[in-house]
Amino acid sequence: MERMIAIIGPTAVGKTKVSIDLARMLDTEIISGDSMLVYKNMNIGTAKPSISERCNVIHHLIDILEPSADFNVVDFKQLATQHITKINKQGKIPILSGGTGLYIKALLEGYQFNPTPRDEKLRAKLENLAKAHGNQYLHDKLAEVVPVAAARLHPNDLRRVIRALEVYYLSGNTISQENLLDQQELLYNAIVIGMTMDRKLLYQRIDQRVDIMIEQGLVNEVAKLLKNGVSPTCQGMQGIGYKEIVSHLQGEVDLSVAIENIKKATRNFAKRQLTWYRKMPYIIWFDVNDFTDHRNMMETFYKTIAGKFSLKVE
Repeated sequence: MERMIAIIGPTAVGKTKVSIDLARMLDTEIISGDSMLVYKNMNIGTAKPSISERCNVIHHLIDILEPSADFNVVDFKQLATQHITKINKQGKIPILSGGTGLYIKALLEGYQFNPTPRDEKLRAKLENLAKAHGNQYLHDKLAEVVPVAAARLHPNDLRRVIRALEVYYLSGNTISQENLLDQQELLYNAIVIGMTMDRKLLYQRIDQRVDIMIEQGLVNEVAKLLKNGVSPTCQGMQGIGYKEIVSHLQGEVDLSVAIENIKKATRNFAKRQLTWYRKMPYIIWFDVNDFTDHRNMMETFYKTIAGKFSLKVE
């Protein structure tokens, strides 16, 4: 089995710095497990590691697509698998740093997704129905035929609602993430380190990070993307931070409201991440506030990894 290290946890818990420091300690490479870091020119709102942070550490699956491109868990799994194999052949242990719960779980457990192909005509028909009658109308249609999927998806998550209906109409099958939750057997010889902290402290960090994003120029970043022709309805612009600022720039809400909406959406995202991770019993959890400092935490993580892979402990 190919070896792998995964550093996971809710957003804003500090995964990026830990992953980079570990990669330098182990002389290895990082594979991003974040669904938004694949997009070019979307740096501030995604909390993408800077060029200086990435210095001397090779990062994969960052800045590989234009903001208008589609990217999903199947694409991620295919690309990440290729990088894992390549890095293992170099005698190194890749570090998966993420991110998006479904992506991480699907990769680690080798989940096989529904192969039903896209049907552009059917998608266009469904999109037109949503435009004519509203997103709720299409969601109600999904509830009639695949109630489990409808219960999982928000009516405004139009892209996934359409995909679920597409799979049902074309194959009679359903997209079921519940099957994924039942697997729990690792495809890799992996150690999965989970970083967590007190929920109140995590929310404070999330709010602070959003404020920093605004100070760094998130509004200008989004305005520039729109000016350069990126559609406000494309997948990349549906990411947290981007859709809220688009709403502000289109005159729908004040900036203060948009900022509060970003904070709320990010906190809810953190909750969803933790929900996913609870279904992954192989995670070794650490509360970052239990350590005296960052160095102490890194020593603990390194020793844990060294014990798994029989590495030299200095």
